[in-house]
Amino acid sequence: QVQLVESGGESVQAGGSLRLSCVASESTYRPYCMGWFRQAPGKEREGVITLDSEQFTSTADSVKGRFTISRDAANNTLYLQMNSLKPEDTAVYYCAAESGGRFCWPQGLARDADTWGQGTLVTVSS
Repeated sequence: QVQLVESGGESVQAGGSLRLSCVASESTYRPYCMGWFRQAPGKEREGVITLDSEQFTSTADSVKGRFTISRDAANNTLYLQMNSLKPEDTAVYYCAAESGGRFCWPQGLARDADTWGQGTLVTVSS
């Protein structure tokens, strides 16, 4: 089974930027929907952003205008660029994928992902 490995999480101050990376273990892995969800302590998963096989993106309102997603197919890598970070963005961020489904959207991925990584911690201080 394919493995997803995230990296790039660290502690930053509010207003800062980070870029998270997610590498898939198989070069031929092309799921219908990929993206990121996050989970803060004591809270449920929150879908953040998705990218489908047609390169269409969908972004949660909470991060719209600040976070973007991109993919480097040649290197099997998915990126999450996070700008203007806020303390409420503090969470463990997971790269995830859903092979099937009809729609690719953040909360759908958070609920229905069939593959996800171990997560990377992002801490934003005020």
